[in-house]
Amino acid sequence: MEHKSLSHGDGDFLWGLAAGPAVLMTVGGIALSETPNSLIERGMREKGRKVLEKIRGTKNVDAEFEDMVDASELANSIKHPFRNILVKRNRPQLVMAILLPAFQILTGINSILFYAPVLFESMGFGRNASLFSSAVTGAVLCSSTFIAIATVDRVGRRFLLISGGIQMITCQVIVSIILGVKFGDNQKLSKGFSVLVVVVICLFVVAFGWSWGGLGWTIPSEIFPLETRSAGQSITVAVNLLFTFVIAQVFLSLLCAFKFGIFLFFASWILVMTVFVYFFLPETKGVPIEEMIFLWRKHWFWKKIVPGNPNDDTLNEEGKGVGPNSVSS
Repeated sequence: MEHKSLSHGDGDFLWGLAAGPAVLMTVGGIALSETPNSLIERGMREKGRKVLEKIRGTKNVDAEFEDMVDASELANSIKHPFRNILVKRNRPQLVMAILLPAFQILTGINSILFYAPVLFESMGFGRNASLFSSAVTGAVLCSSTFIAIATVDRVGRRFLLISGGIQMITCQVIVSIILGVKFGDNQKLSKGFSVLVVVVICLFVVAFGWSWGGLGWTIPSEIFPLETRSAGQSITVAVNLLFTFVIAQVFLSLLCAFKFGIFLFFASWILVMTVFVYFFLPETKGVPIEEMIFLWRKHWFWKKIVPGNPNDDTLNEEGKGVGPNSVSS
């Protein structure tokens, strides 16, 4: 495929556009308030209590505040969170920290966004139309995340992930069928089918935006207890970046080998992750971090792995049992 470099002016314009999200993140970071857990863990208990009261809309937060203090003391007693995350009581969270970010990338979203201009141009769009179509998909992704923001605490994480997965599978299969039937090696799609492919890809991006796009980060951030949160989040980010790198490196080779089948490849992975969510991911809506351990103990599968007695397999630095309500002296 012929490659045309951008002019100096176009390059400056694109670099300027990239500054927009950076400015937005900077301003948003300044306006972002501290969480009660963070304040308590850093010794600012009174300030943490005030923030908690503000969040709950009441001063009757004694029990929850004490749970946060106990969890903070336990977290501070753990000196090696990466070793602690390997014990049985943290096994479900470890599995989620590895699989959720991997699944997020295996939806194929990065490949579609990275190579959207290449995909659209190969379907018969002109260069400018291809760039415009890829810009549209990016805008759709950004907009669709607001759906999750508005609904996630009402309908729950599982519903969004499962329904989003079903919609993404449907879109991938439709695109694969259109390209397989209507797009030969030496011909281009008709204008009508080309537009239909773009519309279906946008519907795929919408489904990703309000499901795996945000929840692939949200769920790992809320399932880890304070004592292993740093290790858990580090693993989540590392796995996400690793799979992003791997898929980016092999996507063009897979596209050349599978052709329209590349969409079925990603659809099969989305089917796997949707089934996984249905059977193995409990609903975390409204569950405080301090009570997350009880969620795993009630789950039909994870209760076989997570010990009922928190002291069974969690050891602190001196080999003494440590549970949610016990802090080493």
